[in-house]
Amino acid sequence: MKILHTADWHIGRSLYGRKRYDEFSAFLNWLAELIKKESVDALLVSGDIFDTSTPSNRAQELYYRFLCNVSASGCRHVVIIAGNHDSPSFLNAPKELLRALNVHVVGSITEKPEDEVILLSGPSDVPEAVVCAVPYLRDRDIRVVKAGESIEDKNANLIKGVQRHYADVCQAAREEQKKHGDIPIIGMGHLFTAGGKTIDGDGVRELYVGSLAHVGKDIFPDCIDYLALGHLHVPQIVGKTEHIRYAGSPIPMGYGEAKQEKSVVSIDFKSFGNPTSSLDITLHAVPCFQALERISGGMDEIIQRIDELKSKGSHAWLEIEYTGDKIAGNLREIVEEAVADTGMEIRRIKNKRVIEKIISQTCKEELLDDLDVTDVFNRLLDTCEVALDERPALIQAHQEIVTSLHEEDTNAE
Repeated sequence: MKILHTADWHIGRSLYGRKRYDEFSAFLNWLAELIKKESVDALLVSGDIFDTSTPSNRAQELYYRFLCNVSASGCRHVVIIAGNHDSPSFLNAPKELLRALNVHVVGSITEKPEDEVILLSGPSDVPEAVVCAVPYLRDRDIRVVKAGESIEDKNANLIKGVQRHYADVCQAAREEQKKHGDIPIIGMGHLFTAGGKTIDGDGVRELYVGSLAHVGKDIFPDCIDYLALGHLHVPQIVGKTEHIRYAGSPIPMGYGEAKQEKSVVSIDFKSFGNPTSSLDITLHAVPCFQALERISGGMDEIIQRIDELKSKGSHAWLEIEYTGDKIAGNLREIVEEAVADTGMEIRRIKNKRVIEKIISQTCKEELLDDLDVTDVFNRLLDTCEVALDERPALIQAHQEIVTSLHEEDTNAE
């Protein structure tokens, strides 16, 4: 059996107000062709299918059209789990209908661990693999709040909750495996592992309050033969272990990812069970469907780089950061004139010299775009001169509110 692992599509995401549906459409068409070309038997999508819990009609259209295309391609199974950006109830709503296309959706934690266990069968209905389809585990799903609990206790209980849930689901998978002989157990998950690599501006959220609940690879049961993870956008293995990995996002979520090579992962289990062989894992590079270019420097450097891109017929979306010594109040007019009548677009301009002139020294060079909600809250504590010994409780309360807002399923009734 050949499996394809991908994650973190974030369909519907925009870049500084620019919709990116053409990129998502191009990626999904490319992925459908790759599935057909590589004769993939099962596709695993490890969360964050959409960028928000209320995806637009256009985003939904791309999603459902892709599933129909894959179902008609010869791929026998698609397994989808929810990520922290997804609405569990939205993903779950059509699950019975999608099952007719052999699309299995697990949008939220289930009452019975065996409901997160999916048996994948071959062309003759012979079972070939067992999937532990564990969705993003929300704080309230796996931890009981206790009065007087410290941040350290809470994080420890979160990790224990994640470990306990994987143990329960994998135990159910082992019971299924016993019925069908030596077939692989494949795990799925959407979480943040310890030591995971991120990139500034990639939009990856800390999943749990306190930012410390990063799980280690040791919490996953040894019976898992391949673990398909989502959440981190940088393709990577976990703890130097080849069979535990993040596929990464297929398109750059921001300019920090612009130079990163994106990929999806195929895993061939044809030699599974042979003690002398290892998993056949291949990375398939995802083409760049929309170039992103960050240009930083003085005026001459910026114009020179724009001219270089012009000469290559570039259609890049540009982020320009002016760092010259002189104040350039007409920066926008100059760069917009430089890209006029080209295929390039300016998505963002940062004029640091004007910022330095206008914003007070307490703000230094910060823009609101550069801060997250925690940064803003910390600035508020500074402004109000809150005592240092009073801050931890306030920060924890603020983080809990933010987390509950992110995890609220607006589609649920």
